[in-house]
Amino acid sequence: MTITEKRSDPSPQPVYTPSRDKPRAHLTVLRQTLTPHLKNQLSALHWEHDLGLAFTKNRMNYTNKFLVIPESGEYFIYSQITFRGTTSECGDISQGRRPNKPDSITVVITKVADSYPVPEYLLTGTKSMCEMSSNWFQPIYLGAMFSLEEGDRLMVNVSDISLVDYTKEDKTFFGAFLL
Repeated sequence: MTITEKRSDPSPQPVYTPSRDKPRAHLTVLRQTLTPHLKNQLSALHWEHDLGLAFTKNRMNYTNKFLVIPESGEYFIYSQITFRGTTSECGDISQGRRPNKPDSITVVITKVADSYPVPEYLLTGTKSMCEMSSNWFQPIYLGAMFSLEEGDRLMVNVSDISLVDYTKEDKTFFGAFLL
């Protein structure tokens, strides 16, 4: 090809066009009903799904603590749980002076599927309480891509529901969208 020749069939360039009909949701935390905390047992969070910043679109559904996947595919799942509280020195915790407070805080995004009998942990984040000063705020952000099937249900579990910060909807949230 010489400089003066023109290419007759230019290759089309890939163009990203977002699909507005893909399932997606962004949920914000609701004030939780405190239940007795059982050691080594995680509590599921309740979510707002249609007020303020929260939404569910294109067949994505929220029901009974679960985000329900309407269509099989690759999804990005994310959550930020902000915890807040007060704690004493790490030595006080380890010596049992604060038996009602945990040594760490944990967030788990769990998948429940009819095809698999046991809930499956997809993402887990943990922070040590020993790292924190007397009055503390600690966000734990989780996010990753997963292959999900229609009907899979996602929920967020925490180690101590009494420490979840529900004061603002931009502090504690959970969502997913089809890629």
